Amino acid sequence: MFTGIITDVGTIDAIEDRGDLRVRVATAYDTAAMDIGASVACSGVCLTVVDKGAGWLAFDVSGETVSRTAAAMWETGRRLNLERALRLGDELGGHIVTGHVDGVGEVVSVEPEGGSTRVVIAAPPALAAYIAAKGSITVDGVSLTVNRVEDVADGVRFGLNIIPHTAEVTSFAHLRPGQQVNLEIDVLARYLQRMEQVRAKA
Repeated sequence: MFTGIITDVGTIDAIEDRGDLRVRVATAYDTAAMDIGASVACSGVCLTVVDKGAGWLAFDVSGETVSRTAAAMWETGRRLNLERALRLGDELGGHIVTGHVDGVGEVVSVEPEGGSTRVVIAAPPALAAYIAAKGSITVDGVSLTVNRVEDVADGVRFGLNIIPHTAEVTSFAHLRPGQQVNLEIDVLARYLQRMEQVRAKA
């Protein structure tokens, strides 16, 4: 389990095809203090550390994971938002994040707004019921608050404001229109939707 508060931005520096992908990520984490088998969220995807060395961690990424995550994510040079798993007693600074991608969105626009950056993302129809203004959403592993929601013919569009600090400590300084991003809906929204489904059948 995670919080959506990014603690490092790593870079994929090597990929090996072993049937699944063995992905090596350069990181500023103290890898000597991390265990093999530890969980790390990589741009919103919960992965298991399978190997490590000074300044790098390695993960195995299945074909299923590749198929359900953003295009071009698993390429050498890609910057990944990293977060170590939540530990008992840690501050819950964002919101509860599982590290399971619910869908892939596409950046529609990136524009300056005051001192921040206004980002609009298009999400698929299956996620429309779970995205609400002032609600939480995880974009490439980052916990964010939705500012505005617009239902459109091919799904839903939602707006976010990225403050300078968030852009500085994540990969969001490099967001561009047309870029795909991993989305995870708020777990509370998922449960509320399920409750409504059960109530409707009663």
